Amino acid sequence: MEVQGREAIVAAARGWIGTPYRHQASCRGAGCDCLGLLRGIWRELWGREPEAVPAYSRDWSEAAREEALWAAARRHLREKPLRAPEAPGDVVLFRMREGAVAKHLGLQARVGEAASFIHAYSGHGVVESAFTRPWARRVAARFEFPEGVC
Repeated sequence: MEVQGREAIVAAARGWIGTPYRHQASCRGAGCDCLGLLRGIWRELWGREPEAVPAYSRDWSEAAREEALWAAARRHLREKPLRAPEAPGDVVLFRMREGAVAKHLGLQARVGEAASFIHAYSGHGVVESAFTRPWARRVAARFEFPEGVC
């Protein structure tokens, strides 16, 4: 993906900073969760969302041990090898506890020494956080938006 497209993705994500956390919501300024943030960015840059999102619980299929969020990301994004270089605009999927299903999404904003990512985090809303070692060790998968964005 071109640098210009990646910059537009990060700029769109930064436009959501300060949006309150609201489970299952996707409305900039009013509320969103981590999936809602990515859905909103998709709408801003591509238009209509690629599929309707069914209701989901906060546990994201943990009881069933189902990787529902990962499967959905694979349907619409391009999965990158985990060892591939990180790039601004990458979608990052996190496993919050070892052995648990992957159920948190963020968007890589900066890479390198001052690496950061943007995510909707319960109790904090949409924030840009340092991509610290504790976050890095939780990464389960990394994706790119499809070509033709922006």
